[in-house]
Amino acid sequence: MRLMQNIHSDTRETYRERLSPGLWLLVTIALAGPMVSLVLTPLDASLALLVGGGVSLVLVTLSIVLSPTVRVIDGVLHAGRAHIDAVWLGEPAEFSGEDARARRTHQIARDGWNLLRGGIDGVVVVPVTDPDDPMNSWTISSRTPDRLAAAIRAARAQCG
Repeated sequence: MRLMQNIHSDTRETYRERLSPGLWLLVTIALAGPMVSLVLTPLDASLALLVGGGVSLVLVTLSIVLSPTVRVIDGVLHAGRAHIDAVWLGEPAEFSGEDARARRTHQIARDGWNLLRGGIDGVVVVPVTDPDDPMNSWTISSRTPDRLAAAIRAARAQCG
């Protein structure tokens, strides 16, 4: 029997974060179940309770499982379905509080790629240095923008 293991030290993830919804959004999503129960109550109360609970469970589970992930692995930044080699990234800037709010709203890079999620305060803005890339920057939501920026810096140092 052969054990599966990662024998390459450079293939481990240096950063990983799932941009799942916050607690209040999950509670709001879960309220769809009681609404379904109310609709089905005239038919059968026990069926209504069962279906309502199932709807809440399925919706909350899907909202967590289908949330995009941000990760840095093998010198590549992955944000949701998009990815870019760290060679083509400039110096990342992390923002929180009012600065992050400004970067998500009126100061957002209109010629950039954005992965923003409500309920997540921090933002990391990374310039793209690839002359062939139509995007000039990436703006990414993060609960730990300092750690994401540090992982991007480490990936850049590893590449070059």
